[in-house]
Order: sequence, then C-alpha cells, then structure tokens
Amino acid sequence: MRLFYAQNIKSPNFTFDQQESRHIAKVLRLKVGDRLFLTDGNGYFYDAEISEVSSKYCSVNILKKEYQKKHDYYLHVAISPTKSNDRFEWFLEKATEIGIDEITPLLTKNSERTKIKVDRYRKVIESAMKQSHKAFHPKLNDLTSLENFLNQDLDYDKKLMAHCYDTHKYSLKQLVSVKQRVLIMIGPEGDFTMEEIEHSKKMGIYPLSLGAYRLRTETAGVASVQSVAFINE
Repeated sequence: MRLFYAQNIKSPNFTFDQQESRHIAKVLRLKVGDRLFLTDGNGYFYDAEISEVSSKYCSVNILKKEYQKKHDYYLHVAISPTKSNDRFEWFLEKATEIGIDEITPLLTKNSERTKIKVDRYRKVIESAMKQSHKAFHPKLNDLTSLENFLNQDLDYDKKLMAHCYDTHKYSLKQLVSVKQRVLIMIGPEGDFTMEEIEHSKKMGIYPLSLGAYRLRTETAGVASVQSVAFINE
C-alpha cells in the first residue's frame, strides 16, 4: 500500500493539504472508500479510508493507529555537502533507507558547497522514508560551520571524525557498541584540515578510519550508516 507522510495527524479524521489532495485525486485517481497508509514521521502508522476527495480537498477517516518500534541506537552524521547536489541527495536517500536519526550538513575549511537547499533535501528524505516504509523522519539541520558545531553540547557515547590522513585512527568496530548514541563527522572531498582534526581531538572526538581505501564523501557517509546498523543487528 502507498505510504503518505503528513505532520500533526489526529484521529478520527485528517485532511491533506491542497498539493497532496491534488496528487491523490488527479495523479493517483483514488476515490471515496479507497484505503491509504500514512505516517507522521514520529513513529506512527495510520490505516485510513478516503471519505471525501477532490483536486483541492481530500479527507480521510483514521481506522487504525500503530507504533513502529525504533532501532535501539541513535546515529547522527555531520557531513560536508558535496559539490554535486545529486551525490549528496543520494547520500540522504540511502542513509534514510538504511536508518539514520539526524543529519547536519557541515561547513568546513575545504567544503566545496557553501549554500544548500534545506527544503529540497527534506523532500528527498521524505521520499526515501515513504519508499522504504519507515515511520521515523530523520532530523535535518541547517548548514552549520564546524566551529559552531563543535561548540554545541554534543551528548553522545561516541564522537568520531573520519579522515584520510596517515595517522593513528580507530575503526568503528573498535569504538562502537550496540545501543549507543553515536556521532560521526565526515569531511569534504578535500578532507578536514589537520588543524580541524587536532582541534576535534582536544574535544574528545576520536579519529576514525573507514577502511584502507579513500572513499568519496557520500560513500563514506553511507558506509558509516550501514556499519553502525550492522553493529546493532
């Protein structure tokens, strides 16, 4: 069954906005009596039946509400947006499908992109959430400078920064255990600078290796998400 996303869903009735109503009526051609499946992005699925539908207005009756159990860990990836929007959107899509809780686009000294379209990225995440039938919408933060990010209260069991310099680093399996709150920071194609790495180490952030080979930024992001998910299986 097709999954729809909407915030502030309340029983026993819910009305879609005009854009989604038009999609339901004109594109999907659904009719009164047809069933829909909704999620509010906060863990709940709703089984609903269309009671009224037109290109401007679609109302449904909520028949059933169920909670989807969330995974037992919390993963926040702070990652520098790539120069190519398509590549960064690919990361957002795959990370959402695999399972991620929070994403912060990170502005570093070597970042190739200094402006982002947060609304566009949220739509990519929403689409991936619906496609993979997830009931939790990952949190997407605004573009944040590395300095401001590190000055926040980063309350995590493990805080890691992946980089490619030939220095002592740890692997995810050495540092991450099940049911932990984990932060992973991933730099741009030009990597973090040594100054950024040294500063982060002084703040208790572990240097991280993602393997013997150099990965693209978006590949490193997806590899991190998959690895943490695998550790928690």
